Amino acid sequence: MRKAQAKKLPLAPDPRFNDKLVTRFVNNLMWEGKKSTAYDIFYDALEKVNKQTSEDGYEIWKKALANVTPAVEVRSRRIGGATFQIPSEVRADRKISLSMKWLIRYSRERNGRSMSDKLANEIVAASKGEGAAFKKKEDTHRMAEANKAFAHFRI
Repeated sequence: MRKAQAKKLPLAPDPRFNDKLVTRFVNNLMWEGKKSTAYDIFYDALEKVNKQTSEDGYEIWKKALANVTPAVEVRSRRIGGATFQIPSEVRADRKISLSMKWLIRYSRERNGRSMSDKLANEIVAASKGEGAAFKKKEDTHRMAEANKAFAHFRI
């Protein structure tokens, strides 16, 4: 085991919105180190969101991210030969990470022409409180609620 916790590398804010959250999202979106392609996809998706909703694409994206962010999750724990799903609070850093990964994952699973189209559609759906990423959050919360009886096993 390591002696000290690894240091978090500081993220550079993105060029257009000067936001570190956008950089983090693009880093999750990126494949094979192609960051400029990932930025193109993201900015293109925000422009498409802008056209669809006639509102600021960046604000819609932030709203979508907030709607998909989970508050609780279940963690498996073996106790006396049985495995229990124990509900627990999600750390602030992990909340953001999960919401971004869910948005990107369910965008990729959508059917559409390009990734920017799929991402734009998922962002619009999530901002309205629908879509697969939002459903994932709801399912996670429902699972935690169903297993509330095992909360006393929390570590």
